[in-house]
Amino acid sequence: MRLWVSGYRNYELGIFSNNDPKVTVIKYLLKKHFESKFNEGLEWIISSGQLGIEQLAIEVALEMKADYPELKTSIMYPFNEFGNRWNETNQAKLHELEEKVDFCASVSNSPYESVQQLKNFQKFMLTHTDQATLIYDPEYPGKSKFDFVAIKNYSYNHRYKFNLFNMDDLQSAANEFQEKNNWQND
Repeated sequence: MRLWVSGYRNYELGIFSNNDPKVTVIKYLLKKHFESKFNEGLEWIISSGQLGIEQLAIEVALEMKADYPELKTSIMYPFNEFGNRWNETNQAKLHELEEKVDFCASVSNSPYESVQQLKNFQKFMLTHTDQATLIYDPEYPGKSKFDFVAIKNYSYNHRYKFNLFNMDDLQSAANEFQEKNNWQND
């Protein structure tokens, strides 16, 4: 099974540091989800490398390789030179992930030219993955709305399952993590 993972950008969740407690909760939720999917045949975790949920998903998958060595990771950029306009810290983090994943490529060989490249990327991801997971809540729109709509529409006419984790799911994960770890959210 090839799983496309997407969701909110870091700034949409108010995350501006790797030490933010929200990062711990999101990684906890993703790890539980990936472990469950692994038992259903998960082989690949694929994202575009966007800041936020997508990079956190790749980080979790890379951490899981110790226990699940056959798990593969991929970053599929929508276009060439993806992330080149980010600040140096964010670019360095992306390049570090790029070096650690099993596969990395761009759907379009050109730098960003138009929104059509993003639509082509969505079509590519939908036709080259078996399922999608989104951390996204339609009640709190963000840039992932476009992926959410594309996935939802595609699933109407294709055998394409998607998992959606909303704000309530994130709160439940925070509560569960807090109970399990006697953790204080400041």
